Amino acid sequence: MGTTTVSTEGHSRPRGIGTSAEFGTNYQDTIDTKSATENEGEAKEANEEITQIRAFDNDAALPKGTIDPVYEAKARVLNNAIQEIGMGWYQWQLFIVVGFGWANDNLWPIVTSLIFTPITNEFLPSRPPLLSLAQNIGLLAGAMFWGFGCDVFGRKWAFNLTLGVTAVFGLIAASSPNFAAIGCFAALWSFGVGGNLPVDSAVFLEFLPGSHQYLLTILSIDWAVAQVVATLIAWPLLGNLTCQEGETCTRSKNMGWRYFVIVMGGISLIEFFVRFALFTIHESPKYLMGKGRDEEAVAVVHDVARRNGKTSTLTIEDLRACEIPGANVETDAVAALKRKLEKLNLTHVRALFATKKLAFSTGLIMIVWAFIGLGYPLYNAFLPYIQATRGAKFGDGSTYLTYRNSLIIAVLGIPGALLGGVLVEVPKFGRKGTLAVSTVLTGVFLYCSTTATRSDALLGWNCAYNFFSNIMYAVLYAYTPEIFPTKDRGTGNALTATANRVFGIMAPIIAMFANLQTAAPVYTSGALFIVAGLLVTILPFEPQGKASL
Repeated sequence: MGTTTVSTEGHSRPRGIGTSAEFGTNYQDTIDTKSATENEGEAKEANEEITQIRAFDNDAALPKGTIDPVYEAKARVLNNAIQEIGMGWYQWQLFIVVGFGWANDNLWPIVTSLIFTPITNEFLPSRPPLLSLAQNIGLLAGAMFWGFGCDVFGRKWAFNLTLGVTAVFGLIAASSPNFAAIGCFAALWSFGVGGNLPVDSAVFLEFLPGSHQYLLTILSIDWAVAQVVATLIAWPLLGNLTCQEGETCTRSKNMGWRYFVIVMGGISLIEFFVRFALFTIHESPKYLMGKGRDEEAVAVVHDVARRNGKTSTLTIEDLRACEIPGANVETDAVAALKRKLEKLNLTHVRALFATKKLAFSTGLIMIVWAFIGLGYPLYNAFLPYIQATRGAKFGDGSTYLTYRNSLIIAVLGIPGALLGGVLVEVPKFGRKGTLAVSTVLTGVFLYCSTTATRSDALLGWNCAYNFFSNIMYAVLYAYTPEIFPTKDRGTGNALTATANRVFGIMAPIIAMFANLQTAAPVYTSGALFIVAGLLVTILPFEPQGKASL
């Protein structure tokens, strides 16, 4: 198809992109009149593409006037440019390597839960839940550092280093001589894990055309697959090479958890190598634009187009046309130093609370993340006890059945993630409807699990819980970055992740002091999910079918 542009004072402008005065008004005026010799079908195809670009430009996830107008205008220009390029080879490669981050976010907390019992049997700590506490402190520190940091030093380095940090400390952890050492290494590998989703969701979303933002939900299939992979690998290693309950546990009899951690660290190391050596990640164009580096933003768009086998018509003049006439940009050394110092203040945080509607949205999504952050690990912290006591009571608590059931439950997460990707695109249901219903049902099935009187009934309720919780997480991980503007997206992701991790820290503390022999924690966890689901219904933004700014 030919490329249709309009001449404006000696330069070309992409289809659907006007000057600041024309911006967001009449896109049909940007199409040159087709010459009589042009093919009529080609003209129709061009007009259809214009209509699609126009739709995603005029219907952004955040309404006009919510954020800085110059940034907003430039973001819409870049949205048009990415939409013009479309979904291509670069984005599909990015889809694969970003999936590594999603997988690690679930993989390593599962590692901690699976090695918890063997480590407790070997080292005999006075307070075993301190291992989970160390992990959650690492996740909190990682979410804050990488999430806030990627808005300051960029997404590119954070994108690669999170996996590297996880892999290195995961491998070292296998040599831990005592409980304190494994606790420290769990915190350090979790420092890397904590940055995966805040950074990776920002990177992927900022290269996605608006028409394909549902893929952010589909990415959670990697989250579910990680659970299956961890369970499959743990079955032979932890099932056969760990101490049995009641026997004297020595290192030589308990090597299974060490081998397991080595395998998991090796997987993360391979993923790091693929990201760092085999894939060239670009800095986000909207991040660069937000930092005043418009020329670099244009260059990135053109290279993405080249790698997709297309040509972009975006020029630096398209971005400059959005600027307010007469505004002076300071470029001297003093101004540069001032800008560096401004990075240390709360500019990005304040931007997320700039208007009442945006403040309400940011605050409410943080509360939702916080409730889920306590509910999910609180249930998981007590799940081993519930499974062990119920299994013993039902007479089928063998290692084989335990891991078989864990694998069945894990496999059910995969169709859950896929269904989430479908439901978010259902008209008048969208992200909010899917998230609200799946979160409430997650809580409901937690309550149902307490009614099980047979082993297969408990397995069924847990399968349903995992199915709907994977839908919930798939949508939550996609919805959250969509409602933040790019220049503050890392900070927004960091705030929600921090709320999630702070409340997650409370779960092992509760486990240390609460009565493990009651179902009260499960009831509390279910209530938190249900309340979180109800809160989702009053969130003000619905990003379905809209391009993120």
